[in-house]
Amino acid sequence: MKQDFIKFPLHVILRPFDGFWDMKYEAKGKMRVALSVLFLVVITMILQKQYAGFLVNFNDPRYLNSLNDLQYIVLPFFLWCIANWSITTLMEGEGNFKEIVMASAYAMAPLILIYLPTTFLSRFMAAEETAFYYLLNSIAVIWFLFLLFVGIMTVHQYTAAKTVLTMVLSVVAMGIIVFLGTLAYSMIMQMYWFVIDIYRELIFRA
Repeated sequence: MKQDFIKFPLHVILRPFDGFWDMKYEAKGKMRVALSVLFLVVITMILQKQYAGFLVNFNDPRYLNSLNDLQYIVLPFFLWCIANWSITTLMEGEGNFKEIVMASAYAMAPLILIYLPTTFLSRFMAAEETAFYYLLNSIAVIWFLFLLFVGIMTVHQYTAAKTVLTMVLSVVAMGIIVFLGTLAYSMIMQMYWFVIDIYRELIFRA
């Protein structure tokens, strides 16, 4: 159990090529661990917005909503996974949806490892020291993107160039899915209000 939740995620982020290979071909990755990492990322983001030092935190606490953090992290995460699965299915990718979810979630581990301590340290930083806060957070994002790249490449057994292409296309597909979803929602709402107006008109005339 300890190996599942601590040792293997650390193995993945420190030795990503071996780690993602083991996840795919040695069945060492666990969905419950991946979802736990995603949950911890959400908690980390909430803590950062609420408790980071005032020199680096420009959020108004009166308007903070933890449900928004859940929405803006979890929904894009699964939207990414769906988009990548859709694109790679058309481009002969070897990974399935479960492997994409696990690889994407494991890749987010550096955000937890770096954001949590920097959030705490930011409360004691002087103005001149905030550059280190932004530097460390930037390193976390770059580390995450590198791990995501390696994870997608390993899961689908792509070349580096094809991995970059499919990741770009996945982002485009995310935009298309959001557009179509927004369009469908708008049409459904218009039909709903159209039916409501007809109903009200019939009731009024009756």
